[in-house]
Amino acid sequence: MAQDHTQAPVLEALADYRDLGRLSFTPPGHKQARGADPQVREVLGDAVFHGDLLASGGLDDRRTKGRVLERAENLMADAVHASHTFFSTCGSSLSVKAAMLAAAGPHEKLLVGRDAHKSVVSGLIVSGINPIWIDPQWDADRHLAHPPSAEAYEAAFDAHPDARGALVTSPTPYGSCADIAGIAEVCHRRGRPLIVDEAWGAHLPFHPDLPSWAMDAGADVCVTSIHKMGSGLEQGSVFHLGGDLIDPALLKSRADLLGTTSPSVLLYAGMDGWRRQMMLHGKELLTHALDLAAEVRGEIEKIGGLHVNDRADFCGPGLGVDFDPLPVIIDVSELGTTGYAAADWLRSHRHLDAHLSDHRRISAQVTHADDRGTADRLLAALRDLSRAAPELRPAPNVEVPSPAELRLEQSCLPRDGFFGATEDVPVDEAAGRITAEMLTPYPPGIPAALPGERLTAPVLTYLRSGIEAGMNLPDATDTTLGTVRVLIEETHP
Repeated sequence: MAQDHTQAPVLEALADYRDLGRLSFTPPGHKQARGADPQVREVLGDAVFHGDLLASGGLDDRRTKGRVLERAENLMADAVHASHTFFSTCGSSLSVKAAMLAAAGPHEKLLVGRDAHKSVVSGLIVSGINPIWIDPQWDADRHLAHPPSAEAYEAAFDAHPDARGALVTSPTPYGSCADIAGIAEVCHRRGRPLIVDEAWGAHLPFHPDLPSWAMDAGADVCVTSIHKMGSGLEQGSVFHLGGDLIDPALLKSRADLLGTTSPSVLLYAGMDGWRRQMMLHGKELLTHALDLAAEVRGEIEKIGGLHVNDRADFCGPGLGVDFDPLPVIIDVSELGTTGYAAADWLRSHRHLDAHLSDHRRISAQVTHADDRGTADRLLAALRDLSRAAPELRPAPNVEVPSPAELRLEQSCLPRDGFFGATEDVPVDEAAGRITAEMLTPYPPGIPAALPGERLTAPVLTYLRSGIEAGMNLPDATDTTLGTVRVLIEETHP
């Protein structure tokens, strides 16, 4: 039966709550803003508090007989051609963990692209899953990783036929897309599920000119952050299920194991409203965004010292199979500076926040929310950055290792590396030791080293030189990397 996508069950229930004048003697204690600090009310506005109420015993009755959340999730599943959809208010970091736990258990193997987000590594630590790492495809000239190939997953399954499934990240934070259909075929030929971390792909199902999204390409579970490329609030995430390789009740139970018992109705409302917005107006809104992004890309290419990575840079043999043009990736290396310095200059001097920054790039994410005004301000700021480049020189040298040197040996399970007995050693003494912590340049949040991997001098030099150039390493116990937390081994008493 066709679903009515003019409905928004969560938003409608919130409106009913307000219209009926319900009086709550339950949490939250601010009681519809009445008890909130006056300055907080002034800054946030009372609407935030009016939408902040219990999911059961507030938005719905105590036994959820109104099926408010269930109806909203069913509408989302219908919108994106999934058999089941689950809302999460703990971000895609929780959603991807739930998906992993539904596919494999402690000490079981899961094929995982090594360009996975830190949340995947956290899932490995929590679960005790044994990762079989699949190397990304590496553009050595641009020092940029693209998703692993279907052939790499085929080879890994041949070497590890007992692996319980596979996980791939697509699109990457840079917009590079994997061959999801090819990887899904490799998995399904063996009766194994494919999980796609599609946190950056909330918009993909809603426009034909965007890359194919995971469920249409054959994924079994797809995790999506509604707040990244959609209109949801931060931490709003959904995970979708298709096929019959993972039991929906099992997936839900894994999410319940990790999730909060006090979900934010505000986040539910954002996801519910985003689905309705996309179903009613998505193609029009995304057509505007794609046209604007194309124009912005063309104008940036005219600015001295800047280059916008395009399809020719990201797609081809040994690279991605497709790319999303909305994360506008700008190479600033010809300005003689780093992405870190460029992003800092834009924030300090033009009050403009770039998203991703690395040793040679920044990204300016365009969404359906952008318009001529925001585009013009971005272009003006980038022209000013080009003119200011001399004051940003000389650029500190970030010593990026070769692909082979970036790949560390996994000496023990991430869980064992994280929970084992540890000590902090000077970074100069850390090469050859097994790290007990994640060392993650952020954003985008892909660990350069993770618990259980044996550190090498090239990777440590890369991180130290990166920090000196402006890299952020928030996971490290010592964020300056003067010391590194490592596992105590018998050979290192």
